[in-house]
Parts: sequence; C-alpha cells; structure tokens
Amino acid sequence: MREPAVRCCRDSLCVSVLASRRRFFQATASLLNPAAVALTQLHLRSWLAGMLSVLLGLVPSASSNISTSRPNILLLMADDLGIGDIGCYGNTTMRTPNIDRLAEDGVKLTQHISAASLCTPSRAAFLTGRYPVRSGMVSSIGYRVLQWTGASGGLPTNETTFAKILKEKGYATGLIGKWHLGLNCESASDHCHHPLHHGFDHFYGMPFSLMGDCAHWELSEKRVNLEQKLNFLFQVLASVALTLVAGKLTHLIPVSWTPVIWSALWAVLLLAGSYFVGALIVHADCLLMRNHTITEQPMRFQKTTPLILQEVASFLKRSKHGPFLLFVSFLHVHIPLITMKNFVGKSLHGLYGDNVEEMDWMVGQILDTLDMEGLTNSTLIYFTSDHGGSLENQLGHTQYGGWNGIYKGGKGMGGWEGGIRVPGIFRWPGVLPAGRVVGEPTSLMDVFPTVVQLAGGEVPQDRVIDGQDLLPLLLGTAQHSDHEFLMHYCEGFLHAARWHQRDKGTTWKVHFVTPVFQPEGAGACYGRKVCPCFGEKVLHHDPPLLFDLSRDPSETHVLTPASEPVFYQVMERVQRAVREHQRTLSPVPLQLDRLGNIWRPWLQPCCGPFPLCWCLREDGPQ
Repeated sequence: MREPAVRCCRDSLCVSVLASRRRFFQATASLLNPAAVALTQLHLRSWLAGMLSVLLGLVPSASSNISTSRPNILLLMADDLGIGDIGCYGNTTMRTPNIDRLAEDGVKLTQHISAASLCTPSRAAFLTGRYPVRSGMVSSIGYRVLQWTGASGGLPTNETTFAKILKEKGYATGLIGKWHLGLNCESASDHCHHPLHHGFDHFYGMPFSLMGDCAHWELSEKRVNLEQKLNFLFQVLASVALTLVAGKLTHLIPVSWTPVIWSALWAVLLLAGSYFVGALIVHADCLLMRNHTITEQPMRFQKTTPLILQEVASFLKRSKHGPFLLFVSFLHVHIPLITMKNFVGKSLHGLYGDNVEEMDWMVGQILDTLDMEGLTNSTLIYFTSDHGGSLENQLGHTQYGGWNGIYKGGKGMGGWEGGIRVPGIFRWPGVLPAGRVVGEPTSLMDVFPTVVQLAGGEVPQDRVIDGQDLLPLLLGTAQHSDHEFLMHYCEGFLHAARWHQRDKGTTWKVHFVTPVFQPEGAGACYGRKVCPCFGEKVLHHDPPLLFDLSRDPSETHVLTPASEPVFYQVMERVQRAVREHQRTLSPVPLQLDRLGNIWRPWLQPCCGPFPLCWCLREDGPQ
C-alpha cells in the first residue's frame, strides 16, 4: 500500500502525528499476514491512545475557562406559566420543543423556587437576589402587586440589581418586555423606578403588566370592581338627588337647590365614569415604551409579539461583540392571552395552550437569532417563570390559567408548591453538562450572585443577599445546594418554610398559614382573583403542617407526631431558623401599601396633553 503524500511540518506535534500515521499505514499493509495481526492491533491502540492524549492536552477544560470568560447572558422569564405546561417537566400534550431543547442541551432544575407567588414581589427578588420583604416590595393590606402605572410605589432606588453591577463591569444591558416594578415617584416624567435607573441601558416594553382589562375581558383585575363601585356610588347620589328634589317640591325638606344640583351633577359624573372606566384603564396602563419615550398608547396587541422579537434581534445584533446581558420578560402567558392568528386554535388546550405554544415559538426565534449571529456557544441562557400558573383564571368550564403538574395550589398562594415551584433551565454549550438534572432546592434569587460572579463582579457586602451561586451545582462540582432553608412569604406574612436536611437527603416543608380554598374541597380560591394572605380566609396551624417533599412533593400527606418520629425535632429546627431569619430583617417602607399603590393623575405617563393619552410613534413590522 502506498502512503499518501503529505506536506512537511516543522513543529514537534506534526512530526509526532506523521510518525504515528506512518506506523499505522505500515501496520495496515501487513494485515494480509495473519501473524502480524496482533502487532497491528497493538500499534493501532498505541496510535489512538497517543492521539487522544495530544487532543486532550490541546483542549482546555470547561471549568478552567469559567474564571476568565465573561459570557453573554440571556434571561428568559415567562409570566404565569405553570411548571406542568412544559414538555421537559412532564407535559405530553403541549408542544414546547424549543424550551425542551434548552433542557436537553443544558441543566434542568426540578426544585426551583420563586421568592413570591405573584409578579411584582417575585421580580423584585429575582433582580436583587433578596426576599421582597427586604426591599419593601410587599403589602400588608392586600395590595399584592402594583395596581397602576400612575402609582408612586416601585423598586427603591437604593436597591442594587444584577443589571446595575453588570453594567459597571462593561456589559451592555437590556430589558425587553414586562417590567411591573414601578415608574414614577413625584411627577409623570421623573421615571425614578424606570429600568434605566436600575442598571439597564435599554428598555422596550410595558412599564406595567398585561392584564385582562387591556382587552376588556370578563376576567378583570380592576375594571369590573371599579365599575361596581362607581355604579353603587351613582345609585346612592342619584337617590339622594331624587329625595332632595321630592322634598323640595313637596316642601317636606327645607333645602336650597344647590345641594340638589351638586348631588345630581356628581351622580352624572359617576355614571359616566362607570361607563368609560374600561377605556381609561386601557389608555392608562396598556402602553409600550422605548427607554423614556412612550411609543404606543394604547398598545396594538396583534403587533406586540413581532415588535418584541424585532427588538430582541436588534439588541443581539448590535451587542454581539459583547459581553451583554439581555432580560427578555415575556408578556406570555398572562391573560388576556394575546395570541397571533396563526397560533389560535392550534393547541389541545384552548387559548391558553395556543399562547404557551406561541411563546415556545418565540423562544425558538430567539435561539435562531443567537445561532445566526454566532453567539450560541458564548451565551448562558436561563429560562423560568415568575411564579406558578393561575388556577382561578377560569370562566365556566374553560381554564385560562396554567397547570402546575403534580404540585398543590397555584399563583397567589404563599406556601403551596404549585404557586412557587417554577421551571429552571440553564444552557451554556461546552461548559454546562447537557442533560443534567438537579433536584436540590434552588431559587430565582440565585440568578443574582451567579451572573454577577460570572461577569467578574462582586456580590454586595453592605446588605443581606439571599441568593446563592448556582454554578458549582450546575457544573456538578457541588453535590448539594447551599440553601439549607428557604422562606415562603405571602405579602409580608411568612406562610411556610422549607428545610433541606442535607445529611439525610430530605426536604421538609412546614406550613404555618394556608388559605381556605373555596368552595370546600376545591384546590384554589374560586370566585376570587387570588387567595388571600391574612384575615378570616386563611388558617393558622398549631401545630404547623409538616410535609416531606422528598417523598411527597404533592403535599398530600400531613405528617403528625404519631406518624413521624422526628416531628418535634424538625419543627424546633425550622422555627429556630425562622427566628434567625427574622432577626436579619430591617423595617423599610412598604411600596405596595395604599399610599404607594393608588392612581395619581400627576404620575400618569401620557404621550399627549393629559388626559388625551393616545399615540402611535412606531409602525413596526407589517
């Protein structure tokens, strides 16, 4: 056999390779001689081993790169998505191939926990790495999220987000999609709570949140309640006016015409208010902004998804020389489930399923853009939801909220797993092991220290940071989570706590307070928007309810002193941890209480002279 010609090499590696190849060809030529087979196999094994050693020596290990690499970071967060709505978490009837692909190529967390079961406090904790009670992003009177764009509450300016730290480390930082953490403090243009004041260079999206009221849905957050109140007040004042008129005309009530006229005038204004309040909400809250400028007021919903994808692609293209941090905060899958026509009616789960599958398609479009721009291998991707799916989003027999799989409860419930256990998927090709599954307790708050340290920054030392660096767990270099305890709040009230007893491989869950489900025997608070956190509609348990999540993740079997030998030891340890945690809390103004969470006309963002808030400043994709 004739050895093929090769070009000369002068370095020792090439000489070694050529020599190995020459021996290989000589051995192959002698294969016709049975006596030489053993020697040929020996030479072949020697050559393969040598080449493997050379290649391993040339390619540095993934872990050796992490300390010096500063990856691009892409964070994807769904709104109201149930953990049971995704294929890789067990759903067999919803099509989510792009999210599933992230899990196949990366690391999937199966005990990933939100710090709150509603949007505003959960997102505050995500951005700061701190329980929302520390930043005051909670309420004590039932106002559990920001209620208006024109309210003064919001993420305090003295809070440090991971975006702020990464910006200081030279990252281009962007937020596209939902914010819902406040806008103004004292005027309609001070933008004290705006994303650009919290470390983001670029913002495009909703300063507030998508709501059923944006599409005049029967499932309403504010409109129906306000209409009922205004109609009641109209009826009262109309009755007063009629009574005064009758008394005046019959001379039974000695009164002037002035109170009659004023009560009648206010009755007419209230009637008009009840009629127009829906349109006012749409203009006040359902708007899009680019940085500090309103671009659409109100929004054109069928254009919103293409606009968001266009904005993501634009950011990735202009930032591809990196490093960058991009937080894509989807408007999906919150009601009113705005879905493009080509996805409507395509799923097996009605409009909600259509919306989930459209969001998965959006994830695929974003991944395709990463591929086209050559960013895939240099980008750490994270996918999650801000909390569990909403069970109460139901009209008749139609469910417009998510499915939380095997987990009890849902959105708005402070302690039950269904409201706080969320998807958690990380992908970083060539660094994180593909297909790895981690069942240890982790938190949305862990993203803060993880991305800060990957970017070469330092976690703040002047405040308590509740998140833990996830990288060792993701890489597999750590066996256990650094979280021994996690606290589960409902507004400012502690409802439950979990203890990860590492030496036993057990995760205990203790419920101090649980909501009363309605009707009796149901699994949610039907007839309400969400379950309450306090008052007559919650139960205080003495002794607290105890579950072993390791064996009973569905929280169906309450453990008692009779059934669990270590019941009292577990209770004592968890309650001691709660006391230790509470000693680390400092009093702060509650941003979601009444004073910070009512609509104020002078804080209302408006792209024209108030109240003529209407504009369309970008045509967007056709």
